[in-house]
Amino acid sequence: MEREVNEGESNIERVCGDWLFDYRALLLKNEGWLFYAFCLTSCLVFRSCPGNIEARNLTRVSEFHLMSLSEDPELQPVLFGLFLSMYLVTVLGNLLIILAVSSDSHLHTPMYFFLSNLSLADIGFISTTVPNMIVNIQTHNEDISYVGCLTQMSLFAIFVCMDYVLLTVMAYDRFVAICHLLRYSVIMNPQLCGFLVLVSFLLSLLDCQLHNLMILKITSFKDVEISSFFCDPSQLLNLSCSDTFSNIIVKYILIVLYGLFPISGILFSYYKIISSILRIPGSGGKCKAFSTCGSHLAVVCLFLGTAFGVYFGSAVSNSPRKGAVASLMYTVVTPMLNPFIYSLRNRDIKSALRRLHRRIV
Repeated sequence: MEREVNEGESNIERVCGDWLFDYRALLLKNEGWLFYAFCLTSCLVFRSCPGNIEARNLTRVSEFHLMSLSEDPELQPVLFGLFLSMYLVTVLGNLLIILAVSSDSHLHTPMYFFLSNLSLADIGFISTTVPNMIVNIQTHNEDISYVGCLTQMSLFAIFVCMDYVLLTVMAYDRFVAICHLLRYSVIMNPQLCGFLVLVSFLLSLLDCQLHNLMILKITSFKDVEISSFFCDPSQLLNLSCSDTFSNIIVKYILIVLYGLFPISGILFSYYKIISSILRIPGSGGKCKAFSTCGSHLAVVCLFLGTAFGVYFGSAVSNSPRKGAVASLMYTVVTPMLNPFIYSLRNRDIKSALRRLHRRIV
């Protein structure tokens, strides 16, 4: 019994150090191991840095070190050309959609108004990460300043949240268009459309400020090595040695506000859409109704599927490099594919692009 007690004491001391008070008497009782479990859980929750990890004072952290996608020098020119071409294709494709929607009066509808705003958000989304990564590949320098990291994190939070909320707004637009077709123009009036975009932007700013609040409250870091090719907010929070109770509360607020509500809105919208489509007589009418939201559904599945896959995969995977490579899917590939999905599956966009090409030529 004494040997087990001594082993229990050494385990607690190794993890919690001198943070806990004297528990020797309680361990000698039968309920001692329950208290041991409580102590161990408490110190792991409220003290994220064990004693054997040297915390670094925030005032001394002037820069972070980003992860390189490959250490092979021969692959650097290939990666440089690949990501530069992907970035240019993404920016050009989304700009074409914005130009097509703005120049064609046939596309001055709520659906394409939201689509042009989504394309603008995609340009900002990819521009916060890929240009810096391209420069790092070319200069062989993965260091980023503390201020630069916070700036990149803030812009990333704004644009990724803007993408997410706009996809939810577009799901609502498709719900009104299919389930309330006769009142569509009355419900989705220009004032409401502008208000929804404004709310999307304000929610994105709030998300950015909440992330900044959590990061600026960090007083010490475990390390300056970020397991990603950009300043991912989740990776920065993982480096914190001061996982305070307020940060935990803010995390839950973010999960509920930006996770549960938008997904619930999208799922509810498509539940009502599918229910309405199934009541339409004839397969031709069903296909025509579903074709109006097919592109949006594909983008939602691509965006949410890759994002959740990255974060859930990083939680179970022990390879930071695999997580960094997987994060390329929703930070680079998804914004690049969005213009192709909407242009290839949408005859209105293709017609507008042809008319735009004839005007230019």
